[in-house]
Amino acid sequence: MDALRLTQPRRITVPVANRWGEGEMAVLDFGDPKRPVDLVFVHANGFNAMTYRSLLAPLSGALRVWAPDLRGHGASVLPVEPRGRRGWSDHRDDLIALLDALDGPPAVLAGHSMGATAVLLAAAERPERASRLVLLDPVIWTRWSQAMLRLPLFDRMARRIPLVRGALRRRAVFDSREQALAAYRGRGAFRGWPDAMLVDYLSDGLVETEASFALACPPEWEASNYAAQAHDPWGALKRVGRPVRILKAAHGSTCHVPERPHGLPHVSVETVADGTHFFPMLHADVARDALFDAAV
Repeated sequence: MDALRLTQPRRITVPVANRWGEGEMAVLDFGDPKRPVDLVFVHANGFNAMTYRSLLAPLSGALRVWAPDLRGHGASVLPVEPRGRRGWSDHRDDLIALLDALDGPPAVLAGHSMGATAVLLAAAERPERASRLVLLDPVIWTRWSQAMLRLPLFDRMARRIPLVRGALRRRAVFDSREQALAAYRGRGAFRGWPDAMLVDYLSDGLVETEASFALACPPEWEASNYAAQAHDPWGALKRVGRPVRILKAAHGSTCHVPERPHGLPHVSVETVADGTHFFPMLHADVARDALFDAAV
């Protein structure tokens, strides 16, 4: 297991052409390339697939895992337009292209935070590509709140959201990777992260230019992901028609699905004791066990 933790994944790309613009989605490919993909795992807003290497690499001894970089993140080369976004239909459609590229049996579809919600939205459109779903603290507000977020009035208020304002203030350029590591270590969302995971995040989270290192996910794009909330995860939960296991944080969760959601008998919800929204980083064993159990 320790050797697997150090495994470097292969890097592949999947072509994407939809109404949001054409390009290539970068994908990390863990495990035996001769076997079909067992698990697709999608990262959270502002991060990238490589962030989760220490979570996913230990699974590669038994499973083949694809971990894509969403539009505007990591190594994916896809156009971004923060202005006018209302929801995550762009991420949904990009992931549909990824699911359409799978040529084996249905796979487990999973993700963290925004990635969990985005893969849920895609699975609702391609349920035949999913065997089941594992959602790690997905962004799903209450049904009432989600309906309010779809009102046009919310578009004018979105920039007042603390997460949006925080993202827009985020430092976007560093002199070196070492400077970025020092700036993030033990602070904010990165508090308590293992150094190895933070280094993995920065490996694909920074783009080298002639004189500096810039965030691969521009602050304006990260902010637009927080602001664009007009998608419908509750409708997707109803339509997907596959077993869905939700693990939500005990503290600061972005998931407001109750333990026994009305009208959704295929959805199970568990709370990760002492877990925060970043439990996949801080309690990787809990997240990894859930992914493995779903795929075997």
